Amino acid sequence: MIESKRIASVSYTHLTLPTRRDSMMKKGLVMEGGAMRGMFTAGVIDVMMEHQITFDGAMGVSAGAVFGCNYKSSQPGRVIRYNAAYCNKPQYAGLRTFLKTGDMFGEQFCYHDIPEHLDTFDYETYRKNPMDFYVVVTDAKTGKALYKKVDRCDKKEMEWMRASASMPIVSKPVCVDGYELLDGGVADSIPVQKMQELGFDKTVVVLTQPRDYVKKKNQLMPLAKVSLRRYPAMIDAMEHRHEHYNEELEYIRGKEERGELFVIRPPKKIEVSKVERDRQRLLAAYRMGRETMKEHMRSLERFLK
Repeated sequence: MIESKRIASVSYTHLTLPTRRDSMMKKGLVMEGGAMRGMFTAGVIDVMMEHQITFDGAMGVSAGAVFGCNYKSSQPGRVIRYNAAYCNKPQYAGLRTFLKTGDMFGEQFCYHDIPEHLDTFDYETYRKNPMDFYVVVTDAKTGKALYKKVDRCDKKEMEWMRASASMPIVSKPVCVDGYELLDGGVADSIPVQKMQELGFDKTVVVLTQPRDYVKKKNQLMPLAKVSLRRYPAMIDAMEHRHEHYNEELEYIRGKEERGELFVIRPPKKIEVSKVERDRQRLLAAYRMGRETMKEHMRSLERFLK
C-alpha cells in the first residue's frame, strides 16, 4: 500500500510500515547523506558502537544508508577501512566507471566485490540485530520519497541501498520492485519527521554540514534537465530541494533547542569531494567525526536515558 503525505512542506510517498506502540521510549538514529562527507558519519557511529550505544531503529539517506548499515552489522572501522583502501581504484568510482557504465560508483565493485569478498559485510549479524534499519530513496517517476525497511540486506534489498546512494546525473535509476529509484537525499535529505511518525521518541541526528550551512539552488539544473528529461517530477524535486532542505534544518534547530532532538554536526566544513581519492582527506573527515562524537558522548548518554 502506498500513502502520500505532506509534513512541513516536504512532500513524500512511503511504503506503509508497521509501527510498534508500547510504553517504552523508542530511540532512533537518522544519518544524513553527503557522498564522501559520510566519512564524518562513519567516525561518529564508530565511537557510538565502541561505547555500546544502541538504538531501536536507524534511517540512512544516501551515504548515510550505505555507510550506516554497518551499525546494524556491528562493524566499527569497516567504512573507513575499505574507503581508504580502495578510493583510488578506478572500478570503485570515477569518470572512467561513469563513462563505461553510466554510474559514477561501480555497482559490481562497491556492492558485490567489497562486501562479499574484499572487506566482508557481516550479513548474519545484520539479520540478527533487532534494530530496524530503513533507507530513503527517491521515486524518479513521482519525485517523492520512499522509505524501505531493510531486514536482510539480501540481493534485492541491496538494490534499495544502492538506489539510496545513486546521485542524479551521474547515476542511472535503479530498477527494483517496479520502481525507478535515485538518491533519497533529493526528496527527504534528513528524515527526522519520518522517524517521529514511526514512533521514535528520542532521535539522534547526524548531519554532515556545519551549523551555519544554508543550501543553495543546484547549479547543475541545466544538465539535470537534459539527463533526467524522462523524469519531469524528479527535475522538479531537484529544483526545489534547497528550499525543502533548509526548511528541514529549521525544523531540526527548533527541536534541538527544545531538547527534543540530539544533533551531531561537524564543527566546520568537511573538505572532501564527492568522489574523494585522497586518503588523508578521508581520514581527516573520519577523525573529525570521532573527535566530535567523543566530545558529546556524555551529553548523548544523558539524552538517551
